[in-house]
Amino acid sequence: MLKIGCHLSSSKGFVSMGRTAVEIGANTFQFFTRNPRGGAVKPLDLADIAAYRDFAAEHGLFPILAHAPYTLNCSAADPHIREFAHNTLADDLSRLEHIPGTLYNFHPGSHVGQGLETGTALIAETLNAVLRPDQSTTVLLETMAGKGSEVGSTFEQLRAILDQVEHRERMGVCLDTCHVFDGGYDIVGALEDVLEKFDRVVGLQRLRAIHLNDSKNPFASHKDRHEKIGQGSIGLSAFAAIINHPALRELPFYLETPQEEVAGYGQEIALLRGLYRETSA
Repeated sequence: MLKIGCHLSSSKGFVSMGRTAVEIGANTFQFFTRNPRGGAVKPLDLADIAAYRDFAAEHGLFPILAHAPYTLNCSAADPHIREFAHNTLADDLSRLEHIPGTLYNFHPGSHVGQGLETGTALIAETLNAVLRPDQSTTVLLETMAGKGSEVGSTFEQLRAILDQVEHRERMGVCLDTCHVFDGGYDIVGALEDVLEKFDRVVGLQRLRAIHLNDSKNPFASHKDRHEKIGQGSIGLSAFAAIINHPALRELPFYLETPQEEVAGYGQEIALLRGLYRETSA
């Protein structure tokens, strides 16, 4: 069965997100842990979380993907910004233990002129400070498009971070289709080659989730502007190949396409389910 969902607003709590997911035909979803453009966070509603866990078990909503705020930058030059990243990661991981088995995705960061080596070391330093061997949450590095001084736009950069993390067993990767396409990986014309390289450099066993997004920009543009499925430069046939690929088809897929209403996600989910083969070719 295709495991697919979309990004939902967490403003009304987990049970509300779960109900919305089921209504639009999703069997998982993604949400921001806190204000994505800031850092403010609501108090935990343990009653809502307990009710959600029962609801999720009933409807098979697993695993869900928590997304860190965009303001988090573990590789910043400013120590106060790095402290915010550390505190945010630590707090989010603590809170997510109330929903065991959750995936937690974050943008590795931008080295802001310090260089990749320094940026990579700072990201790993933060992860080493917050990861615990007994946590149930898996932390995912997201593949980036390569804007400016972003870290994580190549598989080698992701591997360089992972190599410096002590508890690598708690780490994985979230592959964003728009980001890797914009970053110069030809998932349209050479998907097999891209996955072979990912396996060789990072390891397919570390690929734990996929952000399904088309791209408004051409290949290798390093722009990172998402488009609706089948309406951008990646195209519908490429997404059909991605969701049916033997190495990918069992992973959870999360839509982050530009929709004005949540019903738009429901239409995309139905479209992709129609393209999914229940048994691989």
